[in-house]
Amino acid sequence: MLYRFQSRATPPFVMLEVNARQLFEILGRAPAPKGVITTDQMPAAIAALEAAMAREGENLHNADAYAVEGHDNEAEKQHVGLRQRATPLLHMLKDSLADGKDVIWEV
Repeated sequence: MLYRFQSRATPPFVMLEVNARQLFEILGRAPAPKGVITTDQMPAAIAALEAAMAREGENLHNADAYAVEGHDNEAEKQHVGLRQRATPLLHMLKDSLADGKDVIWEV
């Protein structure tokens, strides 16, 4: 399943369910088929993502608290961290907040 995130302030993007659920957990949101992050909720969402990204940066690679895949030798070489996964949503939230537009998602 894919989640599509969109805002009138930015281009949309699509994310795999497992990765979207990881971000929903960080944001304290239920992984519902549809949802919205209002402009009033965006400062807290931005802070939560930035804090999780900072925590990931403090951890060694194998201690990634938000890892969604195993860490075999090959996975170590190909690891995509939280920073790479969360950056599109973080940019969307920041741009949407600046333009006063909500962010929505749907399956």
